[in-house]
Amino acid sequence: MSELLAFTAEHVRHLTGISDRQLRYWDQTEFFTPTYVDENRHRPFSRVYSFRDVVGLRVIAVLRNRHKVPLQELRKVGEWLKRHHDSPWAELTFFVSGRHVFFEDPETGVRMGGRPLGQTVFPIAMEEVATEMRQAAERLRDRRPEQIGKVSRYRYVAHNAPVLAGTRIPTAAVWTFRKAGYSVDAIIKEYPRLMPGDIQAATRFEQRRQRKRAG
Repeated sequence: MSELLAFTAEHVRHLTGISDRQLRYWDQTEFFTPTYVDENRHRPFSRVYSFRDVVGLRVIAVLRNRHKVPLQELRKVGEWLKRHHDSPWAELTFFVSGRHVFFEDPETGVRMGGRPLGQTVFPIAMEEVATEMRQAAERLRDRRPEQIGKVSRYRYVAHNAPVLAGTRIPTAAVWTFRKAGYSVDAIIKEYPRLMPGDIQAATRFEQRRQRKRAG
């Protein structure tokens, strides 16, 4: 998880099953706004989600898709929760009765919601949801073949420094090792996720940067 402190909308879509269209709409209508939002929401990577955001969105997806809780009810619950908790969808314990959702207030221990009489309330196992998302997030660290040997740059990754695609490893770090005389194999020992093509790409990228700076 050390390399995945921020998640793009694409990551969230893969992890939670919520479409990018839904994520945009929920952000625009203030139902669920990600932790990091660029003022210009039309820019690429203008919405970046924290791990707590991902867990919260997965909880909402479970309530919507598995338990068929109407979005209108989730909105009403969400409006109340935002006034009392920082990250409610990721922190509270939720229950479902029929198609209605309830939650336990951690401060009072009171179970909130209009629970119909005679129906069993099914708890949403928050620890299981968090574990599921943590394991799925770890799988995001598996790099795709097309990412090998590519340099990328993201607003909320490594302070916008150029990194090797699919990692948070700056090209400057690889270049520092190369200048210090490290071989390709020695650098890969330091960064096991890298491939020889990554070392070559980082070296070429940094050499071009050096030439540009030299004028």
